[in-house]
Amino acid sequence: METEQPGVDSSSLGKERLLRILGVTFGVAVGIGGTIGIGILRIPGTVAAQLGHAGLIMGVWIVSGLYAFAGANTYAELGTMLPLDGGPYVYARRAYGEFGGFLVGWSDWLLRTSSMAYLAVALTEYATGVFSYSPAVITPAAIAVLISFTAFHWLGLRVGSRAQEIMSLFKVLAFFVIIVACFFFSPQLTAVSSVKPSLFSDPKLLFVAIALSMQNILGTYAGWHAPVYFSEENIDPAKSIPRSLFTGVALVTAIYVLINLGILHALPISKLAASKLAAADAAQIIFGGYSSQIVTSIMLVSLLGIINAAFLFTPRVMFALSRDGLFFRSGAMVNTGGTPTMALLITAVAAIILASVGSFDKLFAFTALLTVLVDVAAFGTIFVLRWKEPELARPFRARGYPVLPAIVFVGAGLLLIAFLVSSLENSLYAAIGTAVSYPVYLLVKRLVKSVAV
Repeated sequence: METEQPGVDSSSLGKERLLRILGVTFGVAVGIGGTIGIGILRIPGTVAAQLGHAGLIMGVWIVSGLYAFAGANTYAELGTMLPLDGGPYVYARRAYGEFGGFLVGWSDWLLRTSSMAYLAVALTEYATGVFSYSPAVITPAAIAVLISFTAFHWLGLRVGSRAQEIMSLFKVLAFFVIIVACFFFSPQLTAVSSVKPSLFSDPKLLFVAIALSMQNILGTYAGWHAPVYFSEENIDPAKSIPRSLFTGVALVTAIYVLINLGILHALPISKLAASKLAAADAAQIIFGGYSSQIVTSIMLVSLLGIINAAFLFTPRVMFALSRDGLFFRSGAMVNTGGTPTMALLITAVAAIILASVGSFDKLFAFTALLTVLVDVAAFGTIFVLRWKEPELARPFRARGYPVLPAIVFVGAGLLLIAFLVSSLENSLYAAIGTAVSYPVYLLVKRLVKSVAV
């Protein structure tokens, strides 16, 4: 980059040249594309089973959206204060030091790479409904998907970013069609929403049900902070990053709230609570024999968009680590199209290995826990940096500080505890993954030092 970034040590920028070509449109697109996946098609049934009341169901979806807004408020300050590529790693390194930053960066890269693997597997699994191939082909097909996306993103940022904008637009339109159909083409329900008597009679049960439902819902909101991974490639990060974050969260929240209202309009609570794929059941009532093809198409569009987003921001975590000397310098190589090529290649190879050996369920649970762990660390950096470096330029200052940032920090901490308690086996895998970071850190430092000598 030719100009020095505010609040950034220019000596850390190195000689790499990323392209500064992105704006609000891309930020919103990657926020939507990195968030809306198949979870919103599946989770409404789970939440309905846990709560059993329309008012409670809509309440937790709205509160979860407000929680995401509070998170965007925190990330808007961090992303404009330190406008460098790499996401949470950048803030963690500045706040917690070199190893603290490496731990967050390693965990973030690991979970994003794992998500690329299981998303590719999910894509090929759902595609069997369209192309009718043998289940034995799923893993090879997933590997082919990962290779294809790697080749596509090698072409450069302009191609990848434009594809993201188009995919996200189609995704929004697809969900809009489902929402409109639920309200205008489904039969009117006369049954009153059922209530679980035990929930309202026992405050403890009600609290647990709400907590579990929010744990599921917040998983569907994960990814809204994707714009900060590209802060350095943004034409005007001071203005574009906050606008991208808040607009993206607003659109995702609106889609989630409306799709749930639509499904509740189309399905009785009892049927919704028993549904493993609520959108498909609603589509069955509306579209009849064409419902399977419609829902499968929406799933495929959603998965393509989120995989494309992952291929955009995951390599930039490794790029940032490499540029700061926490991985081989070759990881910071950028081609003329603005793609961190070696970081992309290493990320793709790791995703292919994981897709070959890991099951969808294991990889999904593993990434869910690591996501919350990274969130806790990232939300905590705003307090550390306000204390350690109050003189840093902050083009956007988090509203309601310290209350709103504290809410998302404590919320992420409680969510982390919930994950640890509810899934000890997956917690062990995540603990191993993070524990490996220290010997990897020492090894990388030694190797990088020896190469430099």
